[in-house]
Amino acid sequence: MSSGRLLGICGSLRAGSFNRKLMLEAKRLFDPAEFVDANLRLPLYDGDLETEHGIPPEVQDLADAIAEADAVIIAGPEYNKGLSGVLKNALDWVSRTKGGPWRGKPVAILSATGGRAGGERTQFSLRLCLVPFRPRVLSGPEVLVGQCAGQFDADGRLTNEINLAALEELMAELRKEAGL
Repeated sequence: MSSGRLLGICGSLRAGSFNRKLMLEAKRLFDPAEFVDANLRLPLYDGDLETEHGIPPEVQDLADAIAEADAVIIAGPEYNKGLSGVLKNALDWVSRTKGGPWRGKPVAILSATGGRAGGERTQFSLRLCLVPFRPRVLSGPEVLVGQCAGQFDADGRLTNEINLAALEELMAELRKEAGL
């Protein structure tokens, strides 16, 4: 049943991050025809850099990937009770591009954390940061994978049945919201 273009945004740069594993599990369940893994290795936002050189090419690539996607998943870790600086920096940069790439875009938010809450605060802060861009952020089900080190098998598959059921439902909702 694969169809559509899904953009995955992981707020952790670490290759083996649990949020990357969760994002890839969401991709598997969504089953897109095409999956784009966003690059968040961007320079720190700096108005002087923007004035002198314009929008960096890698930022424009990210904005274009958002605009071209049928749906977006954002997997975000919780760093010090909020979203990661990497993710916030990407949002700040994309806000400076033309065309409003987020507007009307179906978005699902996921999080995996070492603590037991699973990233409630990062999801809340991410939703607040997305408001000005006017995407269609799904309200649920919430996918909050707490104590994530014990929630994935050696192949990166989510093993907790409750989290897996919530992720399956969220991806079905995202597919429906995207009209796929």
